[in-house]
Amino acid sequence: MTPTASAPVSHIFFWSFVSALAGFLFGFDTVVISGAEKTIQSLWGLSDTLHGVAMASALYGTVLGSVVGGWPTDRWGRKATLICVGVLYFISAVWSGLAPEVWSLIIARFIGGLGIGISTIAAPLYIAEIAPPEYRGRLAGMFQFNIVFGIVVAFLSNYLLGGIGENAWRWMLGVAAIPSLVYLLLCFAIPESPRWLLTRKKDRARGIAVLKLIQPGASEAQIQATADHIVAAATESHVAGHGFWSRRLRVPILLAFFIAFFNQLSGINAILYFAPRIFELTGLGAKAALLQSVGIGITNLVFTFVGLWLIDRLGRRTLLYIGSFGYIASLGLCAWAFFTQHYAIVPVCIFTFIAAHAIGQGAVIWVFIAEIFPNQYRAEGQSLGSFTHWIFAALLTTFFPKMVSAFAPGWVFVFFCGMMVLQLVWVRLMVPETKGLPLEDIEKKLGIV
Repeated sequence: MTPTASAPVSHIFFWSFVSALAGFLFGFDTVVISGAEKTIQSLWGLSDTLHGVAMASALYGTVLGSVVGGWPTDRWGRKATLICVGVLYFISAVWSGLAPEVWSLIIARFIGGLGIGISTIAAPLYIAEIAPPEYRGRLAGMFQFNIVFGIVVAFLSNYLLGGIGENAWRWMLGVAAIPSLVYLLLCFAIPESPRWLLTRKKDRARGIAVLKLIQPGASEAQIQATADHIVAAATESHVAGHGFWSRRLRVPILLAFFIAFFNQLSGINAILYFAPRIFELTGLGAKAALLQSVGIGITNLVFTFVGLWLIDRLGRRTLLYIGSFGYIASLGLCAWAFFTQHYAIVPVCIFTFIAAHAIGQGAVIWVFIAEIFPNQYRAEGQSLGSFTHWIFAALLTTFFPKMVSAFAPGWVFVFFCGMMVLQLVWVRLMVPETKGLPLEDIEKKLGIV
């Protein structure tokens, strides 16, 4: 689907932006707990194990959300699913701020995690299905940008609210209700995905109506031809296939699994969640460590801009190369710094690590997974990638406090560095380039049809 203008028309950008706001709530909700985690542990006298469960409760929600999220996305539609995500975020924020004890907090955070898991399926998928091929990377990448922006706002919010009293942690968690409500209301203003309408709902009239909005300069014949192409590709995929778990889909399945696996085995979520604690290990005071965490968020934001600017120019594979080299250098130096007690370079290493992630994996993951599956199985493929991402995120966040207690921090960073060496090998041997190709043509490149 290619509009006649040289850039996406304004309403395509608006629809993509609204859908991508789910990413803002994703980023804010997952990281805001970092400013409250030590207070919560002290306030309720939590053991390391229960503290790890409380910290990871949202992530376990994302695991379940990523498993079940493909079902409503296909059955109810992309728009209805995004609205449900907004409801879950709002309930979670209010409940978290009012939680009287740890198990209430765990349940509330779990509900928010459900929303996050579902959003990582529905939002990138929706954007990929409405975006022109030449701008798909940047538009779908707005989901990642909003994740990062949410992280920045969460760190800054924690810093600003950190000194307002003994209940500051409640405000840190509860303030997310405001953007959740704004997002929920905006979701009513976007249309349904034309590909879902044509291939799942079998509503050709509504599907063509949305296609006309996406391609305002196209003739009636061109619109009809686009609709026919989408339906034919979906029909061919359905007839040729034997369900999602088939040999025919082995390439996109493996690609989705490994990009999500390596994303988390870089240590990104552990470092984001426990940033203040890592900085305190270097001798910084608590307040200075929290401020350094704001610097992480700003670094992530700036280099996410760079990644989105490059993704449709250099391509997905090149960005993964750049990110892999940046990971290896920054994690290796960070390990060396902890082993040799050269703590002064740790903040620089962490910021470099965040920059590498933002340009590489951060910019690519959700775009890439949304591109590589055929229309018929896109929601299931997105669910697989999201589930893999979140199950490893949950496990790492749960066990990271024990890891830094049981092992010297340097060895933890050595482990993450080694995993990124393996990612570099995987990119070299397995990852194809998908930039600039219509979704249906990517199927052919991967040998699906």
